[in-house]
Amino acid sequence: MKALVYKSTGSWYSVKDETGKFHNARIKGVFKIEGITSTNPLAVGDWVNIEIEEGAEATAVIDEIFPRTNYINRQSPRVKYHQHIIAANLDQSILIATLKEPRTSRGFIDRFLVVCEMYHVPAILLFNKTDIYREKEWAIYETLSGIYRSLGYQVEAVSVEKQEGLEMLNDLLHNKTTLISGHSGVGKSSLINTLLPKEGIKTQIVSGWSGKGMHTTTFATMYDLPGAGRIIDTPGIRELAIANLGREELSHYFPEMRERLQHCQYNNCMHVNEPKCAVKQAVSDGDIDEERYISYLNILDSLGENKGY
Repeated sequence: MKALVYKSTGSWYSVKDETGKFHNARIKGVFKIEGITSTNPLAVGDWVNIEIEEGAEATAVIDEIFPRTNYINRQSPRVKYHQHIIAANLDQSILIATLKEPRTSRGFIDRFLVVCEMYHVPAILLFNKTDIYREKEWAIYETLSGIYRSLGYQVEAVSVEKQEGLEMLNDLLHNKTTLISGHSGVGKSSLINTLLPKEGIKTQIVSGWSGKGMHTTTFATMYDLPGAGRIIDTPGIRELAIANLGREELSHYFPEMRERLQHCQYNNCMHVNEPKCAVKQAVSDGDIDEERYISYLNILDSLGENKGY
């Protein structure tokens, strides 16, 4: 029967069949998905076929993975030139950011957006902790929301502490499968506990993306929302190391650069030192945000180290 993967612990998976029953399942044989070199054959959000095993434990065997509509990945922390699939079959992805205690860096936001662009996952920026924002933080929020909205991204502000903006968030999540990510301390776990009070997710878990300095396996978990919709939590990932991206492709995932690429003098322009570069001209003219361009250069530099695998 068909089932949906809710949790992966490496060798065993928690899957929910179409009748609503959960099973502990394991993979039968070795799965290889064409075109993907991944450290994990299955991810949370994958649709699979299962066969129920006989016995007291009522376990199941996964013998087929159905095609994915999309997925989100990161560079594997253990195998440099492999990727780790964080979640599959997403309707959207939300990055929870903060402007104070702690402040989410622009570089982290832009890496998040690049990965979402790569895999055609609509991205939403959700700024939390507005209850502690003062005039300075609100001015920064207005600037950032203007920049990212002009690029086509949805930007919202909430206070989980004061329960402000949560009706809007519930509308965003309704009937969708949503990956929720964010650095430790931004209130991600508190937000999920507000949405799912019965789950009691530990708020001290480090949360975010990718794998620098990570020595333990990261397990994503999917939860059903009251009413309709699902959210996927990804604890234990602190940064976002981008996988499967060549340096010459990067500018295609910055919308403001993508629309200017055909105006550069050279087809293979990297927008760094080349003459008559339309992207650099737009930065000089103030049509491309300078911080976004700095993010591009920093990501480009990191891809020079890992060759974009």
